[in-house]
Amino acid sequence: MQKWLKKAAPIVLAVSLLTGCSFGGDKEGKAKEQSTLKVMYYDESSFFREYGMLFSAIYPEVDIQVVETSSLYRSGNEGEEVDREKLQQEFIEKEKPDLLMLDIKDYEKMAEEGKLYDLDTYVVKDKFNTEGLIPGMVDYMKELGGGQLYGMPSSVSSQVLYYNKALFDKYGVPHPTDQMNWADVIGLARQFPTDGEPADRVYGLKVGYSGALSDFSTMLADSEGLKYVDPKTKKMTINTPGWATSVQTALDAIKSKALYFEDPNNSMNGGSYEDYLLKNPFISGRLAMTIDGTYFMNEIKEATNYIKEEGAVVKDWDMVTVPVSAQLPDESSSAYYSSIFSIAKDSPNADAAWKFISYISSEEYARVKAKMIDYSGLPIHTKYIKDDEGRNFAAFYKLKPSRNNQYSDFDKLPPQFGMMFHDIMNKEFKEIQDGKKEIEESLEYLQVKGDELLAQEPMTDKEMNEMMQKQMEESQN
Repeated sequence: MQKWLKKAAPIVLAVSLLTGCSFGGDKEGKAKEQSTLKVMYYDESSFFREYGMLFSAIYPEVDIQVVETSSLYRSGNEGEEVDREKLQQEFIEKEKPDLLMLDIKDYEKMAEEGKLYDLDTYVVKDKFNTEGLIPGMVDYMKELGGGQLYGMPSSVSSQVLYYNKALFDKYGVPHPTDQMNWADVIGLARQFPTDGEPADRVYGLKVGYSGALSDFSTMLADSEGLKYVDPKTKKMTINTPGWATSVQTALDAIKSKALYFEDPNNSMNGGSYEDYLLKNPFISGRLAMTIDGTYFMNEIKEATNYIKEEGAVVKDWDMVTVPVSAQLPDESSSAYYSSIFSIAKDSPNADAAWKFISYISSEEYARVKAKMIDYSGLPIHTKYIKDDEGRNFAAFYKLKPSRNNQYSDFDKLPPQFGMMFHDIMNKEFKEIQDGKKEIEESLEYLQVKGDELLAQEPMTDKEMNEMMQKQMEESQN
């Protein structure tokens, strides 16, 4: 019945964390009515590892049954264009789950179609306390739901701009602040010296692993809410003044030599673990700013614990939000509200489903989960998003997710489009970077070539594999 009992090793940790803790269970020891909760989730084992073990330890009267959606993400028959939305709807109609795990896009669509249960009813009835939650999160979910609350995220994640405070102070450069735009951040980066050998010099900013103009330009355009293709109309949207500005800004930044990019020829094969850790210029104190996620803090901590040499590892550092658009200062495409749980409109077990949602949205759950180190995201209670050094952890949740993601609805395009256009775009932007083409000329060319690719018939899996193999051989050559 309780499948979570099969996960013997992980539950030891959960039980040890719960010992002596009160979670508002049946304090009088009264027998509780048994109920069943059918949950739609990607994978059963990951569900119990992430949520089910803790919930079942507190509410053993709820029998959880997981219906897995992993099969929906596998390829269809060769040459067949797969409609994921249709498959998911058919899956829901067949399995009739009570609790749905959704992404932002599915949440918004199903809320609009009236297929989700209004949680405001339970919030009012149970006097559910929303104080302490990520600021603006509930309002954002209501905005997506047309004014009603139809689901709650279980975690939040985002990239931030890490910066070396000591390096800024050494060169007299003003510290970065939250919600700066890209032009201002690049302006700060350019105030650091650019002289010296690559292995020893100071750099102002790291924005990715490659020095390709196409990658950096796309990052800047994405922050402005710009796409190079509209999946709904299957038409290119790259030949615009906004894209031209993004490419020019990226080009100027790369030419300034203030940016750090990985050396593809320096793989550190055979080096020591200390060399590997110090290879990152931010960790070794040679990089003023870098954009990364929560896991980067663990890398800094590991380097600090492993390398005992005084001053070898960055110590005085902090965080601010990633650069944003002046027109969209409160949102970022790197911010995510993850694993949104909603109740199916016609669920006969809505009470049990709400019991689950209210528990994983509670401060008690956040407190316990904050002790379990993983990369699935941060708790939705700000009280548990902090460190002992008083750093600006609010940078991780200050920005709300962008609703204009660059790659949203890409599954509606021919499967070969992304790979083929990216290859053409890389080559075209390399021409710009080498001074062989003007920006406007390349954007006009990419608009035409992209429309040609969008008009193609979808490739089969065999054709896609052959194309990938050919590209790999060309890249190696």
